[in-house]
Amino acid sequence: MEERIKKQIAFVLEIDKVKNIFRQTHLSSHGRNENDAEHSWHLAVMAYLLKEYANEEVDIAKVMLMCLIHDIVEIDAGDTYAYDTEGLKTQKAREDAAKERIFSLLPEEQRAEFTALFDEFEACETAESKFAHAMDNLQPLLLNNSNNGSDWREHNVTAAQVYKRQSKTKTGSEKLFEVTDRIIRENIRKGNLTE
Repeated sequence: MEERIKKQIAFVLEIDKVKNIFRQTHLSSHGRNENDAEHSWHLAVMAYLLKEYANEEVDIAKVMLMCLIHDIVEIDAGDTYAYDTEGLKTQKAREDAAKERIFSLLPEEQRAEFTALFDEFEACETAESKFAHAMDNLQPLLLNNSNNGSDWREHNVTAAQVYKRQSKTKTGSEKLFEVTDRIIRENIRKGNLTE
């Protein structure tokens, strides 16, 4: 087999492991914890469906690819819960090391392309990365809301913590932040989030 396709297939098999990385967020209707592959697929579909609400014109294929690859690093780094202050301290270092190992399985130009997309997503400076982050924030919020805030209650998450995380939603989509704000206020009213 040619070296190029051998590397691509090795990467394809490696990223299959993302199906075994489980997140704190539960599936809608009180289902099991979702895995990173389900999360990434959900974000990509959401990005396409909700693209009209992006603050700026976006290359939707690029946004969708960012959504699909942004958590591949969690194969090595593990999932860091959004409100885990200790885990967040080491997240970047763990994910950078994972990015180097996993993307280096690819042929050089594809390694460079995926690394650049991952880094662009993390920097959250372009229209595409801001909108991808809006999806990454909105999706677990929607699932948690569908479960009557059970994940927030389990982890004693406050409204202030959720608003801080959702600030990136606003940079990608003012309209979707309005939806987010309504959901947060409703969960404060229900007692699922403390003020």
